[in-house]
Amino acid sequence: MADTHDKEIDRISGVETTGHEWDGLKELNNPLPRWWLYSFYACIVWAAVYWVLYPSWPLISSYTTGVLGANQRTEAIAAFDEGVAGRSEFADKIIATSLEDISHDQELLQFAQANGQAAFGDNCAPCHGSGATGAEGYPNLQDDTWLWGGTLDDIHTTLLYGIRSDHDEARIGEMPAFGRDELLTRKEVAEVANFVASKAGVETEDGVDLAAGQVLYDDNCAACHGENLEGIQEVGAPSLMSANYLYGNSLDDIKAQIHAPRNGVMPAWVDRLDPATIKSLTVYVHSFGGGQ
Repeated sequence: MADTHDKEIDRISGVETTGHEWDGLKELNNPLPRWWLYSFYACIVWAAVYWVLYPSWPLISSYTTGVLGANQRTEAIAAFDEGVAGRSEFADKIIATSLEDISHDQELLQFAQANGQAAFGDNCAPCHGSGATGAEGYPNLQDDTWLWGGTLDDIHTTLLYGIRSDHDEARIGEMPAFGRDELLTRKEVAEVANFVASKAGVETEDGVDLAAGQVLYDDNCAACHGENLEGIQEVGAPSLMSANYLYGNSLDDIKAQIHAPRNGVMPAWVDRLDPATIKSLTVYVHSFGGGQ
């Protein structure tokens, strides 16, 4: 059949039109570039080859496995197992070496730092922050204020068993709710709070009897926080001499903590992480500079 379309040449581009027109716009008959066509044909050929060589087509209960029998899941598991095997040599050394000696062995220290950093990002950063600077209710691990001590052994024990966790060997330190449980009156809570604030450099209220606050402190608080307010790490009682408090540094925050204290919980990692990872975390946290 003869083509009834009369060839029309676009007067601007000099290219033949297809005869299609929309709102006065005419379609030019520009063929695709050869490189594009060749690439398109190559993709078709590659797809056909891929269907034959690799898993591709779903079946009722499985899939075509391909001539090569490749499986990305199997390859990923093999790569993981290879990584674990390569790590196990250093992990075994970490377990067999004391924390102090790890810090003095450059090769083990490098592995512990890398392993600890990864574990910290996965498990600790959500509470302590990616930079370990903490937040309200979560300790800053970069300073030298430690509730339970900042030595390598202290940090290791805290990581193993946690604080007020459900582990039998967890560190336990409970502060009584002096106001809520009516151990002290509202006036007495204000007096002892103002006394503590005066020692920590926090602005106090006018007209409050600080001497009475000191007596209340000696009778109710000194057993844990010490007569000089410097804290007792053995029971997890913080120093009150510096307003570096977990739950706020204002007078109202101090009152609130005396009235009805908030007691945070840190999980025990002994059953969640392997021994090498916990020791690596210990070394990594200690390296922040706040360790003792």
